[in-house]
Amino acid sequence: MGTIIGTIIGGLIMGLILGPIGRLLRPGKQDISLIGTILVGAGAAILGGFVASLLGVGNTAGIDWIKLMIQIVFAVIGIGLFAGASGNRR
Repeated sequence: MGTIIGTIIGGLIMGLILGPIGRLLRPGKQDISLIGTILVGAGAAILGGFVASLLGVGNTAGIDWIKLMIQIVFAVIGIGLFAGASGNRR
């Protein structure tokens, strides 16, 4: 139970970083709220960490650069999907 809560809290903290990075790297205008950006970043952090672990690069000595790059890619993709799904609903 503690591991799940730690993963969620860690994902939210990384979401504060990965979400805005994903928006910066995604071309074009995204009409997404700050909360949406953070949640997409958190999802990217958790999903990217899981994929990195499957690839065997989840925990390395020092900074996990490969894991971070995977998470950023997921953030960019997630921002694009979220922006496309929320679209212009007026």
